Amino acid sequence: MGIEITINGEKKVWDTKPSETLLDALRNHGYKSVKRGCDEGHCGACTVLVDGKAIKSCVMLAGQAHKRNIVTIEGIGTIDEPHPLQKAFVHTGGVQCGYCVPGMILSAKALLDENPVPTEEEIKTALDGNLCRCTGYVKQVEAVGLASKMMRGEN
Repeated sequence: MGIEITINGEKKVWDTKPSETLLDALRNHGYKSVKRGCDEGHCGACTVLVDGKAIKSCVMLAGQAHKRNIVTIEGIGTIDEPHPLQKAFVHTGGVQCGYCVPGMILSAKALLDENPVPTEEEIKTALDGNLCRCTGYVKQVEAVGLASKMMRGEN
């Protein structure tokens, strides 16, 4: 079945199977930053933004993305011009192995787009569906708080 989607600002038309997940479709089309983790929606490694909402792509069918806007980590910054969240995660040491980072950053972006001045509890809630085996979450929470300030023009 054919689906029309916009990924990172580019319109695409893909042929997918009715049972294909958005995760599989993205990875099959070269979007390798969308990680495969649990395949059950628990770990958050496959998180993408769908119409601005953080969605676990392993539990969404590709067909459900028809005529929707998808953002992967490649869609928010570049090596030369990283998004403030990407800068903040590096600055605070919120990246170690990096496996969970794209999903964490996209979950945080969904939060900051909706709530530019979140409390620490709101940050923790937004990141709650993203598992990390390396950092203990403190640095990621700090990173989101720092990015919030950076995005508002504060030091």
